[in-house]
Amino acid sequence: MAQTGAGIQELMAAETRASQIVAEARMGEYNLDSLFEELVSCQNKSILISTKRRICVARPRRGNRMKQAKADAQELIDSYRAEKQEEFNNMVLSKGGTEGSASAQLQADTDKEISELQAEFKKNAQKAVDVLLSKCCEVSLEVPTARVRATQKLAGVTN
Repeated sequence: MAQTGAGIQELMAAETRASQIVAEARMGEYNLDSLFEELVSCQNKSILISTKRRICVARPRRGNRMKQAKADAQELIDSYRAEKQEEFNNMVLSKGGTEGSASAQLQADTDKEISELQAEFKKNAQKAVDVLLSKCCEVSLEVPTARVRATQKLAGVTN
């Protein structure tokens, strides 16, 4: 009878320890691999099996906590980004006036320069064509004196 009482006490202690391990695993304070190693050292196989089942339930919960933490972090990042963007927009408005007027002024200046360059092109286009045609169609029939001397030297003719 004493052995039965000791066995029950041992079983209760093992069950209590298994519950503690599962609770630690749920809280994320325990490495699940080392948890399995500790459970393997357990003498009672039924407690081992029930604890493994509890841990398998704890793993998805831990994953859900990680997903929730990631979502919370993303929400915090988005709010921070929106806050900084608002600060930047306020600074731009205070320093440079409105974005629309600066952009419109730049566009007007660009359009004016483009029209000026197009007018200069139309004015000088015919002059450029005339210069090119005169150089292409003008053929000089004179032989340069340097070429005459070089040819005479090769032929051995002296002046």
